[in-house]
Amino acid sequence: MLEKVNQVSTGTTNIRQLQLQHSAAGSFRQLLQEEVGQQEGVHFSKHAVQRVEQRGIQVTETLLDSINQAVDKAREKGAKDVVIISSQAAFIVNVPNKTVITSLSDSEMRDNIFTNIDSAVLV
Repeated sequence: MLEKVNQVSTGTTNIRQLQLQHSAAGSFRQLLQEEVGQQEGVHFSKHAVQRVEQRGIQVTETLLDSINQAVDKAREKGAKDVVIISSQAAFIVNVPNKTVITSLSDSEMRDNIFTNIDSAVLV
């Protein structure tokens, strides 16, 4: 059975605050998707969930809304793979699948080269 522990009521979802209890069916990714309520919006790959958790990136509803809007704009322009850059983090997103592939914290964005993307969106 999956349970949300230490849920924050401020609208901020800190992935570190989500925990799995028991080793029942389901995954952390599913729990994340339920928590952020984005089944119709972007989805986070297993790798992206691990990176967000490891890097302590704060995933807020506002940030998710911004990512979804950026993906929609990129889709309108015909983009396939896009880097979405916010003040807190960068997210590499496969636009056709609406899947966040990986993420980098703001400190990791510096001196980094983004390859295999065809578009960039600043949010």
